[in-house]
Amino acid sequence: MRLDKFLTSNTDLTRSLAKRQLKAGEVSCDGEVITDPGFQISDQTEVHWRGQPVGAIATRYLMLHKPVDFLCSNVDELYPSILNLIDQPRLDRLRIAGRLDVDTTGLVLLSEDGQWCHRITSPRRACDKRYRVWLAEPLVADAEQRCAEGIELHQDGLTRPAQLERISDTEVLLTISEGKYHQVKRMFAALGNKVVGLHRERIGAVTLDPELEPGEWRALTEAEVASF
Repeated sequence: MRLDKFLTSNTDLTRSLAKRQLKAGEVSCDGEVITDPGFQISDQTEVHWRGQPVGAIATRYLMLHKPVDFLCSNVDELYPSILNLIDQPRLDRLRIAGRLDVDTTGLVLLSEDGQWCHRITSPRRACDKRYRVWLAEPLVADAEQRCAEGIELHQDGLTRPAQLERISDTEVLLTISEGKYHQVKRMFAALGNKVVGLHRERIGAVTLDPELEPGEWRALTEAEVASF
């Protein structure tokens, strides 16, 4: 692989910045300063930039505890992107597997493995997602049965059967296996209520690590990755 391509693939350097760093003598291969952008390296070549080793970035599988007022987007818009919370190079490669609204907190999964992300988000897979929901009003008495039978959403039809567990009259756990637009909020609106707080606790077999504070992240374990 060309040295400049290796640098741009495994650091935040653009191609032009990589060439400038090479010209400035900031890059070495196997202990020798290299200034040629087209210098060919192998998997065994030890590359250093400004004295620090540069290794090939392996495929990443991450969980993030999303706080409020962050967007599940690859770019900053009205609110900052959740990618600003992750101190890793080449964040533009990461895909967000299952987005959350700006005012929703909880578990978000990210990876550059497109097939893995698709297994999580594909409607065919019917991957379970569990939410903790806080409501403005006491929940109606037959809410569990209505969720189990499916709730009619305007323009989207009947939801798939969902599991509702009542913690109190205004706090519940809801497990759904699809991801229609604002689905959880719309389901409770159809039950005559309003969601005032929403937190995703689990996707599939992966539960948000209780050690992660809002805004913190960690790599998934091999077992967590394999569960999808």
